[in-house]
Amino acid sequence: MNSIPTTALGLAEHGLPVLPLRADKRPFGNCRACEDLACGGRPNMRTPGPCVCPWPCHGWAAATTDPAVLASPQWTAAWRRARAIGYHPGGAGVTVVDLDNPAAVAWARTHLPPTATVATTRGEHWIYRGAMRSVNGVRPGVDLKSLMSYARWLGPGTGTLTELPDVVRALAEKAPAARPAPRVVTVPAPADGGECRHRTPVYLERGIAMAEQRITEATSGVHATVYRTFLAVLSAHGRCGCLTEAHIGRLFTAAQARGESPRHCADAWTNARTALGM
Repeated sequence: MNSIPTTALGLAEHGLPVLPLRADKRPFGNCRACEDLACGGRPNMRTPGPCVCPWPCHGWAAATTDPAVLASPQWTAAWRRARAIGYHPGGAGVTVVDLDNPAAVAWARTHLPPTATVATTRGEHWIYRGAMRSVNGVRPGVDLKSLMSYARWLGPGTGTLTELPDVVRALAEKAPAARPAPRVVTVPAPADGGECRHRTPVYLERGIAMAEQRITEATSGVHATVYRTFLAVLSAHGRCGCLTEAHIGRLFTAAQARGESPRHCADAWTNARTALGM
C-alpha cells in the first residue's frame, strides 16, 4: 500500500506545503491540462516552455496545505502514483542547505552552525529556521532551497532547527540576483492609421495602475493572478502600440514585489502573448 498520500496529508496538516513527485523527483502537473506534462512545459519551475496554463501547476508553486486542493481528483490521482513527497521550504519558513556530496558535507561541518540534519542519497540537507531566496551552486555541491524552490521530504532527520545564520545568507549574496528585465513588445499600429484611443494619458495610466493594484493586493495564487493580469493588459493594450517598456517594467516590478522571479514574469508575459496569438 502506498503510504505517501497519508504521509503527505499529515505533513500538510502540520503546515508543510507539499506536492507529489515522480520517481525522478519531477513534480506532476496537477491540473487536467498539464497532467503528465502534456502541456509541454513547466513555467512555474523557471523552465521555458509552451505551457500557457494560468494555474500554479508545476514545481514549488503547486505545493499546498489546502485540504480541498489535496483532495481534488487530479491531486488524488497524482498522489496515488507519487514515489516521493516534495515540499516548499520557503512556504514552511525554512531554508534547506542541500549538500550534494561528502566534500560539501565536510565543508558544512567546518563552516556552518549545527542544525536539523537529514540524510540524502548522496549527502545531507541542513535545515534552518528562516526563509531566503533560493540559489543553486553557491559553492561546489551546495544549493540553497527556500523561496521559489522545492525539496524532497526525507523525514524529520536529527537535531534541532536553529535560526538561519548570516553565513548562509552571505552565500546567496555572493551570487548575483537576477534583475527585473522589462520586455519590449512589438505591436502593429492601428489598422486605420489614426491615433489610438488608448494613448490618452488617463485611459492608459488607469489601466496600468489597476493592473499594478491587482497584483499587489493578491493574497494567494500570485502566479495565476500575474498571468491573468498580464493577459488582461495585453488584451486591452497589446495590439495598438500603447505599451512601452516603462509600462511593462512597472508590471514586472509589481509582480516581483509579490515574490515572482524575473523568469516567472517573462514566462507569464510570453504565455499571455501566445494565448492571444500575438
